[in-house]
Amino acid sequence: MGLKGCEILLDNPWNTYYAGQTVNGQVNLTFDSAKKIRGIIIRFLGEANTEWSETRKVTNSEGRDEDETTTYKGHEEYFQIKYYLVGGKNSPEIDLPAGTHTYPFTCALPATLPSSFEGEFGHVRYTIKVTLDRPWKFDQDMKMAFTVIAPVDLNLNPRVKETFKLELEKSFCCFCCKSGPLSVITSIPVTGYVSGQIIPITCECDNASNVTINTVKFVLRKRVTFHTTQPRAEKKESKITIAELGIGPVAGGESRTFSQQLEIPPLPPTNLVNCGVIALDYDLHVECNVSGPHRNLTGNIPITLGTIPLASFKPPAPYTDVPAQIAPQQQNDDPSMAPTQPVSPASPPNGLGGAMGWNVADSAGGQLYPNIPPPQFVETQFKAPTITNRDDSEHTRVIGEVDFAPRYPTFQFNTPTAPPKM
Repeated sequence: MGLKGCEILLDNPWNTYYAGQTVNGQVNLTFDSAKKIRGIIIRFLGEANTEWSETRKVTNSEGRDEDETTTYKGHEEYFQIKYYLVGGKNSPEIDLPAGTHTYPFTCALPATLPSSFEGEFGHVRYTIKVTLDRPWKFDQDMKMAFTVIAPVDLNLNPRVKETFKLELEKSFCCFCCKSGPLSVITSIPVTGYVSGQIIPITCECDNASNVTINTVKFVLRKRVTFHTTQPRAEKKESKITIAELGIGPVAGGESRTFSQQLEIPPLPPTNLVNCGVIALDYDLHVECNVSGPHRNLTGNIPITLGTIPLASFKPPAPYTDVPAQIAPQQQNDDPSMAPTQPVSPASPPNGLGGAMGWNVADSAGGQLYPNIPPPQFVETQFKAPTITNRDDSEHTRVIGEVDFAPRYPTFQFNTPTAPPKM
């Protein structure tokens, strides 16, 4: 009996904000009977945590081998704002009658926050916690996560605007005879992209050898490096396949040119700027699989993922002859694009909320890139199993999805965008 329900409603339908914006919203608490409290506290927290354990064999003082486990932890706190919505630390008891009670709140986000991120050994996470401060009883906590995006404008990085050409070449020896060379040249027009964009891939295979190219694979990968401070260490997560496609075969003595397109699903931007315990990189891995007892040819093309696309880059025309994606991706019409929370009455026009800040303002106060359509904010496939941690009490209630997934700006250049339907 007592607390029947709690809602934390934000003025953004995607619960997504850019660093430097202001979060506005309201807390709705519903009681099925009268409640005595000392106050209601709201806390906004931005932090990064890394943790993993490693076990190794050691010899004890008796000369026997035993397992020794070391736990590595890293932590950064970016901001914490806490205040009472009603009451106070030394306030007299407050009697709340049964029914729904609404409390508005606001929080200005620092401009230097890193983007939200969820990984196997760590995360960058932003949460709102509402606490019922109850006299002579355990406090009751309600907790919700939201997404913060650190803007990464690709137009400010001249290196990502250039064409990249990866050349792989090899000659094979068969029965003491050296064959002609096998040459595979893969090129992409730029190396800077955003989620939702297509990477146009051109691959020229000139096979003057007598060895068959079975397939040439193109794999979009991410690599995460986790750091800790207690003790100081780093752990490189295995390269994770985001999306993949393949072409081929190309027989010996044959030359073929392939044009393919690889779509980028919702992902956090490169590097996690301003985060010191997690580093993030992407690349396009090219692997030429050849027949026989020969080593494959491999190489990597660096990919920079931003939040504002290159204004000068023209997306390719629709292409229908694309092999099926091997790694599952979030589709642009996925129902997960719909908001998980209703919009509060304070929402700005068009329901865009704080997400309207995605575009950079020019000197006159207008949009710097007026020809770039606004993004949708789509959940990534990489989720947190839970947003509770050791600092939370057993009485903490999670609001929304338990397996929280951040939302990232995802562009649709050939489809008009609109805010999610309510």
